[in-house]
Amino acid sequence: MLSDKDQTITPSGNGRYYTRPDAESPAAADLRRKKRNKCILFFALFAIFQTGVILIFSLIVMKVRTPKLRLRSAALSNLAAGTPANPLLRSSITAEISLRNPNFGQYKFHNTTVEFFYSGATAGRAAVRGSSVGWRSTRRVGFNVDLDLPASDELARDLSTGIVTLDFQAKMKGRVDLIFVMRKKRSTAMNCSVDVVIATRAIGNIIC
Repeated sequence: MLSDKDQTITPSGNGRYYTRPDAESPAAADLRRKKRNKCILFFALFAIFQTGVILIFSLIVMKVRTPKLRLRSAALSNLAAGTPANPLLRSSITAEISLRNPNFGQYKFHNTTVEFFYSGATAGRAAVRGSSVGWRSTRRVGFNVDLDLPASDELARDLSTGIVTLDFQAKMKGRVDLIFVMRKKRSTAMNCSVDVVIATRAIGNIIC
């Protein structure tokens, strides 16, 4: 004889009786298990996706890189060159530099001085006014400098060869503003050399 725990007797409309098992059928249990597994898989994939987004955002967007400062062009004018017996060199240079900002945020830089050297001595200076560069963009800045090289034995030798080599450098300081939330100080520098060709009265062999 079955107990109350084993089955339930329910009368039907026609006077017949049938039993309803308390245990869940295998098909229903399998369906519920599949739904549960799908939910677990969905949440796992969502967590992996969120982690990937955070990693990409941290490694690419929020990473602060140093801007690149480069010399684009230089032109010579008003050249006055002496001789090996009477060495002197005076001239003006019109140049253009480019500042590339690789960051996902604006780069604001301060006033910068570009210095020209000959044989270790300062031959001229040019000022670059502070400004800003948009995110992942390049800004071009032009400047003029007047050069005056003092007489020396080295200048006499260079004039005899017809080529006078000048060095110039600049160090630009500023900061990167990332998405108006994080600010990081970054400095960039430029060290280049150019040849003043006496015969052609032009700039040649720009090396940075």
